[in-house]
Amino acid sequence: MNERFLELIENSIKAHWDQPALTDLKGNTFHYKNMAEEIAKLHLIFEQANIQKGDKIALMGRNSSRWAICFFGILSYGAVAIPILNDFKPENVYHIINHSEAKVFFVTNAIWDNLDEKAMPDISCFFSLDNYAIILSRQPDYNLICEKAESRFKEMYSESFTPAHVKFHIEEPDELAILNYTSGTTGFSKGVMLPFRSLWSNTKYAADCLPFIKSGDNFVSVLPMAHMYGLAFEILNGINKGCHIHFLPRIPNPKSVIESFAIVRPTLIIAVPLIIEKIVRNNVFPLLKTPKMKILYKMPFINQIIKRKICSKLNAAFGNNFVEIVLGGAGLNNEIEAFLKSIGFRYTVGYGMTECGPLISYDQWDSFKPGSVGTVADRMEIKIDSEDPQNITGEILVRGANNMLGYYKNPEATAEVMLPDGWMRTGDLGIIDKDGYLFIRGRSKALILSSNGQNIYPEEIESLLNNMSYVAESLVIQKNEKLIGLVYPEWEVAEKEGLSEQELQYIMSNHLETLNQRVPNFCKLSEIQLRKEGFEKTPKLSIKRYLYQEGE
Repeated sequence: MNERFLELIENSIKAHWDQPALTDLKGNTFHYKNMAEEIAKLHLIFEQANIQKGDKIALMGRNSSRWAICFFGILSYGAVAIPILNDFKPENVYHIINHSEAKVFFVTNAIWDNLDEKAMPDISCFFSLDNYAIILSRQPDYNLICEKAESRFKEMYSESFTPAHVKFHIEEPDELAILNYTSGTTGFSKGVMLPFRSLWSNTKYAADCLPFIKSGDNFVSVLPMAHMYGLAFEILNGINKGCHIHFLPRIPNPKSVIESFAIVRPTLIIAVPLIIEKIVRNNVFPLLKTPKMKILYKMPFINQIIKRKICSKLNAAFGNNFVEIVLGGAGLNNEIEAFLKSIGFRYTVGYGMTECGPLISYDQWDSFKPGSVGTVADRMEIKIDSEDPQNITGEILVRGANNMLGYYKNPEATAEVMLPDGWMRTGDLGIIDKDGYLFIRGRSKALILSSNGQNIYPEEIESLLNNMSYVAESLVIQKNEKLIGLVYPEWEVAEKEGLSEQELQYIMSNHLETLNQRVPNFCKLSEIQLRKEGFEKTPKLSIKRYLYQEGE
């Protein structure tokens, strides 16, 4: 079998042995040979810890070189990786660890300080993701694991560690590789089971369809590695092509990201639409709306000069060396997209979901159709569930090598999306034009994407809100990049108890504080707004979310 993901990575490490692979900006650099050596040491640690192939190993921390090395070490050993988002609260972490049946947990020291090991009783050993040292072990001899592994490594490779010593696990296509949880809370958590064939198919597609990426090119890791979008196309793609990946010294914010682009000058940029939208709305549109610029912008020749200058400044903001910026995870605002197209900015929009590891569709920037999300990826099929797929919106169904195996220990949820004939429901709505371009017409799922590319599931927040006093119904929306809780309170109950609207608002402010202590930082609400009337609903009594979203 030559369709192996681990074979791609193994061959790339050997081929790029002396080249830089991973750099923590303002920190260390690991060449491909250093990466291979660290992976070999991890394998020996796993052996000493009695980890078997197929066992599950969790890892949690912000993006870093050691995160990436640990991830490849887990998969290349034959174990299953469970990436946990850096921002998850302790109770979210405990649920994922316990539900997944993880045996070992790699976690940064900063996160460990806020965790209680008693809440994770089945973990046999906790390792520091900062240096792979043991933090805590539940068996006496486990304290010698690292010492024995280091001794064993020196014994096995006494002279030198060479490419010939790099030997990875030989996987099967449908073998489980990653267990990726779509959320952290007990009620909504789904562990997406991604097989090696999905990783291979996504990585091979990137290799074949992004031909401009060459060995030695620079990448900046911006999106969370615990999510498949950033992991697949910044990390897996980058390592497979022999690129040099750079990690930010702290959690990304717009300023640090732009600074890193100027230093690294990446060839490919993977981003979410909000990054582009924020730059254009805050830095470009205000200039175009000045009286003088409005007049100049209407003059055909001057208009083109202005557009070229704006495009040049935008290019500079992203390092001035990128071939294209690939946007995904959410739809691009129509006004912003029309503007970017008019100035010739090199962007494109793709479409995917965690359940496809993640890619479904994409097209390169110079042939991409504005408003679309590209054409179907290799080894995948798309079908619109409607009588006229070109004109009548229907649910988007997908089938192919990228598809997941199902949801871990959740046959009911699996059966809801995985159809007997291999097609999988996406929950999104769209059409496909005569040229095969997919256009998203609506998202029946309520997913919200934060500016940092993190998935926000509003139902989770609403579930917590709805359990609080005087809350009849709630809806979480995003407005101006902030999360707002719309609440229809129990007005009649409040009135019977003699509560004024002001007192009710005070109670809601206390609810807001309580709620924000229970959710990850990127899920915190900025405010709660009271509604006089209930939400409009479908015949199934579901709230019509689209009526309350920004811009609707």
